[in-house]
Amino acid sequence: MPEAATRQRWRLDISYNGAGFHGWAGQPGLRTVEHTIEETLAIIGRGAARSNGLVPRGDRAWDGSEFIGRVVCAGRTDAGVHARGQVAHVDIDPRLSAVMKPDWVRYRLAGLLSDDVAVHEVRIVEHTFDARFSALFRRYAYRICDDPSTVDALRRHEVTRHHRRLDLDAMNEAADALIGEHDFAAFCKPRPGRTTVRQLLTCHWTRDCAGHAVLDISADAFCHSMVRTITGALVAVGEGRASPSWVARTLSGGYRDPQLRVMPAQGLTLEEVAYPPEERWADRQIVTRTVRATALVAPAATPTLGPR
Repeated sequence: MPEAATRQRWRLDISYNGAGFHGWAGQPGLRTVEHTIEETLAIIGRGAARSNGLVPRGDRAWDGSEFIGRVVCAGRTDAGVHARGQVAHVDIDPRLSAVMKPDWVRYRLAGLLSDDVAVHEVRIVEHTFDARFSALFRRYAYRICDDPSTVDALRRHEVTRHHRRLDLDAMNEAADALIGEHDFAAFCKPRPGRTTVRQLLTCHWTRDCAGHAVLDISADAFCHSMVRTITGALVAVGEGRASPSWVARTLSGGYRDPQLRVMPAQGLTLEEVAYPPEERWADRQIVTRTVRATALVAPAATPTLGPR
């Protein structure tokens, strides 16, 4: 039997304030969400292993790494980006899972983690569940305060301040052109060997009860910096510096426009990750892992910002 099949898989539901983290992904010498959660799980695992005689109590050099696998998340958020609905999975050695129950681990995590990160639920799932590849979509929100009278200093880490009132009707007109499956190379930071084809499911601006402009955007997956770059393009339209049709032309151009602004990280929050029913987890992995060919686009003139 493969080693992975002998381990118990846990799903973790996580939230965090990204202001104090250098993103999700572990980086040497930097505080990241991935490293913080893995390190805390290791502390819990070491204590449980020693107290249950799985390793000699006097073995101080043992770090317990063979008992707890890597924490794999649904969406690797950038530095400063928040999450209200992050999902991850981790595989636990059966010797440890036999003496370490999910509810107890959640309780211990609550006591050990800092106030800017929380694990709300830990539960056992089948190995057909993969936090990244079983997901149907990720949904983000980007929040902008574009009116000085509605500034809330207590929300400074989750709302971006903007100096000019935005025209949400024009922004939604521009956003409509982005819905569907497209090559979003114009709105992504390219990575070698990675496709930039994505299916955008929703992209719509509203105002919340505080009067802030809020973008609700969801897709099967997002490229690096895609949400913040799309937001920057739509803000240009909302300011009147660009027409709604400019966004469509930029999308069809197929390469990154140097005039596009990447919005600040603090306004962005991962709100939700959705999954199919349990019986479809494995099938969804197959679909997601199938690499879609990026459309080849001939070079074209850079579509410049113009009047509305």
